[in-house]
Amino acid sequence: MKRNFLTALLVASMAVAASAQSVGEANAKYDAKEYKASGQLYDKALAKGKANPADYYNAACSWALAGDKNKAFGYLGKAVNTGWSNLAHLKQDADLNSLHQDKRWAALVQGLEKKVAALEAGYNKPLKAQLERIYETDQAIRLKVEPTQKEFGNDSPEMKALWEEMRQVDEQNKIEVVAILEKHGWPGKSLVGLQANAAAFLVIQHSDKETMEKYLPLLREAAEKGEAAKGQVALMEDRVRMNNGQPQLYGSQLRMNKETGKYELYQIEDEANVNKRREEMGMEPLQDYMKRFGLEYEVPQASAEK
Repeated sequence: MKRNFLTALLVASMAVAASAQSVGEANAKYDAKEYKASGQLYDKALAKGKANPADYYNAACSWALAGDKNKAFGYLGKAVNTGWSNLAHLKQDADLNSLHQDKRWAALVQGLEKKVAALEAGYNKPLKAQLERIYETDQAIRLKVEPTQKEFGNDSPEMKALWEEMRQVDEQNKIEVVAILEKHGWPGKSLVGLQANAAAFLVIQHSDKETMEKYLPLLREAAEKGEAAKGQVALMEDRVRMNNGQPQLYGSQLRMNKETGKYELYQIEDEANVNKRREEMGMEPLQDYMKRFGLEYEVPQASAEK
């Protein structure tokens, strides 16, 4: 299967697809199992300009499922050439099963294996392993939330126990990651790889207000150097602003409306231009992001000047 939304946001390169709207539409067609239509929308989006490796990879998935091996291999080649390096995911992705018997598959895998080996030669492997372990603990506890809510309810003793367990996991992870940041600075992707790099962001994003405010400048500096995803900066910037009672910039933060019991967007500054800011950070249009939460959204038009 294709990578989930969170991973996509965190590991995407700094290049932005020429048509973020078309990429969002392509993702929606994929989710609806309309794979040929999804592939055609990717064709439209990716023909317009530079794209990130994840977009090329997802286009390959759609075309593989649609039965067009030539297009699938073409996009996989572009994904690898622009930075896709998740070899383990490539090998186990069921979307690409139809390609495995093609002679081009073995050549693709072998080429990526050599590329990954060259990349990892410069990694701090003990630090990479530590952060990848932290990543797994951060995500494992959160994967329990939805099924526990559905089975027992949000106000149940089981959910309260889970929240407490998560608090303890987050606190322990924060202790480790803060020590890493103080010793190494922000662990960039060239030092530890994409998943370990994402772990540092996740742990700080899940920490307290003071910790986020302290390390946001370090994350921002890493992103400016291409060592972290700009989308990570946007997510943390929005959360810091929300915690300080300020409007968010990128529309990444939702909150529960206690009266309706439903999630809604937290206030956005200059909302009419939110998608321009999101595109600058490599993020999909806000209306597509909201659909992932089962919510409809339209960007308001800018007020006419008097």
